[in-house]
Amino acid sequence: MKYYYLILLFIVTLVSCKKDSKIDEGYVAFIGGELINPTSNYVIISKGYEVFDTVTLNNKNRFMYKIPNMESGLYKFHHGVEYQMVLLEPNDSIMLRLNTMEFDESLVFTGKGAKKNNYLINLFLNSEVEEKAILEFSQLSATDFQNKVDSIRDTKLKKLKKFSAKQTASSLFRELVEANINYDYYLSKEVYPFVNYANSERDILENLPKDFYSYRDHINYNDVVMEDYFPYYSFLKHHFENLALSEYFKHSNDKSYNRQSLEFSLIRLNLIDSLMTNESIKNSLLIGTTIEFISKNKNVDDYDTILNSYANKSTNNDQKQYVNRVVTSLKKLKNGNPLPDIKVFDVYNNELNLRYVVNNKPSVVFFWSQANLMHLKECHEKVNELKLKYPEITFIGINANNDNKVMWNKILEKYNLSNEKEYLFKYPKEAKQALAIYPINKVIIVNNKGLIENAHTNMFSIAFEEELLGVLNQ
Repeated sequence: MKYYYLILLFIVTLVSCKKDSKIDEGYVAFIGGELINPTSNYVIISKGYEVFDTVTLNNKNRFMYKIPNMESGLYKFHHGVEYQMVLLEPNDSIMLRLNTMEFDESLVFTGKGAKKNNYLINLFLNSEVEEKAILEFSQLSATDFQNKVDSIRDTKLKKLKKFSAKQTASSLFRELVEANINYDYYLSKEVYPFVNYANSERDILENLPKDFYSYRDHINYNDVVMEDYFPYYSFLKHHFENLALSEYFKHSNDKSYNRQSLEFSLIRLNLIDSLMTNESIKNSLLIGTTIEFISKNKNVDDYDTILNSYANKSTNNDQKQYVNRVVTSLKKLKNGNPLPDIKVFDVYNNELNLRYVVNNKPSVVFFWSQANLMHLKECHEKVNELKLKYPEITFIGINANNDNKVMWNKILEKYNLSNEKEYLFKYPKEAKQALAIYPINKVIIVNNKGLIENAHTNMFSIAFEEELLGVLNQ
């Protein structure tokens, strides 16, 4: 019954279209649905960089939208800071229902075209769960690791074959699912040298089986169909990281991977520039590489070098301006500087300055978002563990991607997060830029004078507790 209203609305819309059949709209598809706990009163429908429309929710938090002259492919459904991909083909009538407090996990599709989209979203969610298993397998020898990931891939392909036999699956759907499965598989092999703890990355790369990266001969670096699909982008990101490391070792005596190496990051940018021709994918990889370097490197003298290399390769002026702003912010986050002047709210709706919240005590400022539930849970579990070991340190949690106080409080309650020392940015966009919050697992350590000790650390790193002890011993 919960979808009766939406189904009826679709039927009315379709009937009205038949009455207007004199107007040739080409192929048409419909997308609509219901949002639980919406963070705004609208959704955005887009494909690639083309925004089709901003659709207002009605008083029951529902919406309906018709896409005329549509092309088969992946469309984006945006709400607030979050989005998800939807596969739309001619005559599809997709209805979705989701709770914004668990965006991806709660997303369910009904209607014509729903089964293929439920298949894709389940594949995405299962891939997130598989990451932990892959990390464990990565401690095995290369041959044993390859056997494990081969088995996972084969199981997924068999499920696809079984699904396609029961359903009338389009060639585009099969292409997307096979690509998802393959790129997840390729990604596992690309990250293997970086997450295996047994040897140095150089030793691992030099002793891999000869066929370990045989799939690289068939990589399409400019797949237009896949350009908006996250598994494809994620694979390319780590693939170029791996290629750059191999190239870096040819000119260096280092045996281990150094994330803060300027030369390594410059090699990554050059490889992306030389192998990519699709501008949107290329620009995304270029900015990702640049932001990753400057957000992890404490040596501000290197920023201008990497910035110049990036600017000479990117064709996206908006992204260039963004990177310039991030670099400006990072230069202000030097060790020994105070935190920027950032306004936050506490759970009692008091507006405070983040500098006051720190209040000249050894502190750890960490960030989270409901868009990444796994990180939300894991970072708070880690903080609870660290609180017991280091009671002298204040741990300050900030919801970085939300300005909806009602939603924020619901999330705190739902996940049993302590109200003490949890805050919400007053102006999230400006605050994220000033604090250079990228990636979301970034952590800032502040000393007992309220000054920055490290603006670019990670509570899950091996050396993090040593950093905490260093602050306490000052």
